[in-house]
Amino acid sequence: MADLQLKGVSKVYPGNICAVAPTSVQIEDGEFVVLVGPSGCGKSTLLRMIAGLETVSQGEIHIGGRLINNVPAKDRDIAMVFQNYALYPHMTVYENMAFGLKMRKLPKSEIENRVRAATNILGLNGFLDRRPKGLSGGQRQRVAVGRAIVRQPKLFLFDEPLSNLDAKLRVSMRAELIKLHKRLKATMIYVTHDQVEAMSMGDRLIVLKDGMVQQIGAPLEIYDRPANQFVASFIGSPPMNFISGSILEQDGHVFLKGEGFQVKLPDERKAVLTELASGGPRAPHAGSPRGVPGSLSLVLGVRPENISERQVYHGVVDGNVIKARVSFLEPLGSEVLATCSLAQHEIIVRLSPRTSTKSDEVIELVLDMERTTVFDPVTTEALW
Repeated sequence: MADLQLKGVSKVYPGNICAVAPTSVQIEDGEFVVLVGPSGCGKSTLLRMIAGLETVSQGEIHIGGRLINNVPAKDRDIAMVFQNYALYPHMTVYENMAFGLKMRKLPKSEIENRVRAATNILGLNGFLDRRPKGLSGGQRQRVAVGRAIVRQPKLFLFDEPLSNLDAKLRVSMRAELIKLHKRLKATMIYVTHDQVEAMSMGDRLIVLKDGMVQQIGAPLEIYDRPANQFVASFIGSPPMNFISGSILEQDGHVFLKGEGFQVKLPDERKAVLTELASGGPRAPHAGSPRGVPGSLSLVLGVRPENISERQVYHGVVDGNVIKARVSFLEPLGSEVLATCSLAQHEIIVRLSPRTSTKSDEVIELVLDMERTTVFDPVTTEALW
């Protein structure tokens, strides 16, 4: 196995179309890193540059300390698994898994040992004589993974390998890949647009948008401390709620006031808010002219699970209660998602599965202000 280092790697297509902006990241030996973002964000292009299927416009790619920019794909000692299984339909499972090793002219005994070891790991022992048409979608995907395992590469690359499977099978295959990574202790790069896959599988996530890296970090770090509003809305299901308002100072406390609500911001953030209001370097769109006191506008971000119904909340501070009208409810068994209207804002709240709340009711909600994030309304960057 080996580490992977990207140094200012970018991809620009003819017509000055930038698919991937200069990207630098160090991926350690044995790490499972997920490239996640919406369609067209550049994640598959970045993966293909690592694989050698796309040329690098600028920058350097190192695998195990070796510069591989000009090394052909077949000589990079990597294995890639795609969303389409790409199995040979006329070959058995054994023959599909052994084919690449035969092309490399490995001894027959070693081929046998490698295929048997991979089938033991993936639970395919009873299927070696079957052809792909006799396998389920999940079994075919395991064969594709097995074909990668037998090569014993320095690096595994996965390009949305589960996107063609149904929801239940995706969950089980996700678990299989997590167990596989723990067993092999291999370096794996995984591309997906599914943030649930990303959160549940990766040691670290690289979140991309429009070819640019938005944030790199552990799943919970990104979930709890998103770098900007895009990351906050993309990572998490349902996404983070955003509420716009202006800063108001009153009785030694600082509040965020908007149409139909007013909430007290944590006292420990008062120094930060003072700097923001004074136009300091951390201020929203710093350098722009400051308005009159109270004109500083911010965007408050709060996750649905950090909003609760007042009647089941103990020790509540009245200043953090807001009233919202329930638009509709989505009972999911373990919870109820309530979409509520708060003046011009629409917010989603996680409620107890036994809630008595009904649609079109006005309910009192409490925001856990210690677990909120504040964003600059112009740059969308997180201020804290």
